[in-house]
Amino acid sequence: MAKRTVVWTDTAKLQRRKIFEYWNNRNGSTRYSKKLLKFISTRIQQLVEHPFSGKETEIEGIRITSLGHFSIVYRLTETRLIVIGFWDTRQDPEMLLGSIK
Repeated sequence: MAKRTVVWTDTAKLQRRKIFEYWNNRNGSTRYSKKLLKFISTRIQQLVEHPFSGKETEIEGIRITSLGHFSIVYRLTETRLIVIGFWDTRQDPEMLLGSIK
């Protein structure tokens, strides 16, 4: 099977950007955000290589994988790994459900 292409939805990009902005403002530097971006890239690569390693959710076709205090929510097609959410797990989970449905 061919390698899947990674696609970030606009919602997931916005969530990721807001998390980076929060940490940049809180810490007064981009150091933590850059470190987090490396962790995200590593986990995404792992998902491309092992797409079914994420836990199935109650929503059909949606999987989730953890990354410390963060979660990557994704869906698979034959050719794509679609990131539909990037979530700080310390936030209200109902907000996440509303953004991915």
